[in-house]
Amino acid sequence: MEDIRSRVKQMSDAAASTSNPLSWFEELYSSAQGDNNWIPWSDGSPNPFVVDWAIGKPPGRALVVGCGLGEDAVFLDKIGWDVVAFDLSPTAVEWAKKRHERTDINWVVADLLNPPEEWVSEFELVLEVHILQAIPENIRHDAASKLPHFVAKGGHLVCIGRFGEDGDAHEGPPWPLKQEFIESIGRPLCQMSMVKATLPDDDPSTTRYRAIWLRTDH
Repeated sequence: MEDIRSRVKQMSDAAASTSNPLSWFEELYSSAQGDNNWIPWSDGSPNPFVVDWAIGKPPGRALVVGCGLGEDAVFLDKIGWDVVAFDLSPTAVEWAKKRHERTDINWVVADLLNPPEEWVSEFELVLEVHILQAIPENIRHDAASKLPHFVAKGGHLVCIGRFGEDGDAHEGPPWPLKQEFIESIGRPLCQMSMVKATLPDDDPSTTRYRAIWLRTDH
């Protein structure tokens, strides 16, 4: 795992000085050559925070942001959601599509910084897991600002990632996110709730968050 994290950091650092600082995602997926062991955030299972939130919720249209190899998208599909799953990396999207070809998921190559206009206000669930924490700070706010616009009236924005305490220094990616930034993600929406926890397989020093916003137009 240390070798993988070192490789990710090298790719991310190299891309940061270019005009396309997120190009390392495609580089990582393509260089993995179909071996998911090289994808550090993919363990074949949906995120526990996603499962905990979604079970029992009435399904609708869901947008999975930065879907990677598709574990969260597949889980939502299995419990009845109509899922659009997108990623910046064409290799990741093709890999996920082949891996889960028996699902009804609409797999799309798209850029969060320049998303399709037809996604505005279209989804009862917009799900972002570990994506913002992997984006450099200089473009992270721009990326985060896109998310609320995808949420339909009465829908939810759910964001999951590592929580960073004020004063903590961390060489990413990932970069644990501070409370102030997390709260800003869904500010155009209304009600917000957040839980923080350390998952069973985490290092005890790791804290994760799940932030939820509900769009309630008046």
